[in-house]
Amino acid sequence: MTDIFIEGGHALLGGEIRETSLAIAGGEISAVDPDHSRASIGLDARGLKVLPGIVDLHGDAFERQMMPRPGVDFPIDVALVDSDRQATSNGITTVYHATTWSWEPGLRSGDNAGQLLEAIETLRPQLAADTRFHLRQETYNLDAEPAIAQWLSDGRIDLFAFNDHMESIVASAARPRKRAQMVERCGISNEEFDSLVQRVVSRADEVPASIARLAEAARNTNVRMLSHDDNSPAMREAFRAMGVNIAEFPINEETARAAAAAGDAIVFGAPNVVRGGSHTGWTKAADMIEKGLCSILASDYYYPAPLLAAFRLDVDGVLPLAQAWDLISAAPARAAGLADRGILAKGFRADIVLVDDEVPLRPRIVAVIAAGRLVHLSDASRLTHRSPGARRLQPREAALF
Repeated sequence: MTDIFIEGGHALLGGEIRETSLAIAGGEISAVDPDHSRASIGLDARGLKVLPGIVDLHGDAFERQMMPRPGVDFPIDVALVDSDRQATSNGITTVYHATTWSWEPGLRSGDNAGQLLEAIETLRPQLAADTRFHLRQETYNLDAEPAIAQWLSDGRIDLFAFNDHMESIVASAARPRKRAQMVERCGISNEEFDSLVQRVVSRADEVPASIARLAEAARNTNVRMLSHDDNSPAMREAFRAMGVNIAEFPINEETARAAAAAGDAIVFGAPNVVRGGSHTGWTKAADMIEKGLCSILASDYYYPAPLLAAFRLDVDGVLPLAQAWDLISAAPARAAGLADRGILAKGFRADIVLVDDEVPLRPRIVAVIAAGRLVHLSDASRLTHRSPGARRLQPREAALF
């Protein structure tokens, strides 16, 4: 790994932003405020913010690379590599690909989930971001239970979420456009879709026991769990009793308050903050943050959103940048059990983002370091030196200069 020296930036340290320099060696931050600049690569960070890399617990924008148009598929390895570039160029250095395994055929089928998992495992050493597998189990997907339990036992799942979109799917009959999108995604006819939904709904009484068994399997393997779209304090309490301690996108303030009172991590979507509200018309994330009812922001369906959201929260006076950045770095790292990242401190993983925030609400990523490697550089004038004895750059790194 290349030694890197970051000179003179305004770094987020101990809850405050102050001018300092950082030294990186062996993939870790080796010194804060070092008194020398001997390194293979030097970066001039003067006038820039130096921030911990973004930890994204829930991102499914990769689906657009897999299927950019309904019925138009691209190879999963191609989609993953493209998604990796998008994530890292937006400051995301730890990415959990939120993969839905539904009872549906098509994009969210078991075949696709399995192929994506295998591709992540195969490509992981080549990807710039620390790439992990977040499995989102549709709770009516009962036939998948044995395979998911095996994946959990084998340590192949990094985060595990319970989803239940059945009510909205049934209700989509009254929303022709939404229903058409679902049918298109599945790649089947309207009649086949209706028949499939009827068969799945007929097994509703089996769902609670399946959830309980899978939650036990996840607890036994120490996999952190999330529940998606909790709609009441009672629902949140029921999941918490099974060890599901992350509330993902609670749909009303009452449920978010119950989660916060119990000490649960609460995730909302960063696009919600950037756009000024939810695209579904549900809870406004900035309001929840202001009330202390959101502890984590995720990219959801748009990789640029976490960066933009943190700076918007600061500009809008909701949270100062140091606290806003915690929502996309240190807090998600804690929730996922990643004790080696999320802050800038000696001995921590060197996941670092250099940001030019001169233009309000339009922060620009200048450089990204992931596990001690320079993986993105948009301004080569910031590169101050490379020592003659430094190792040969890898193709991905050489392309930056």
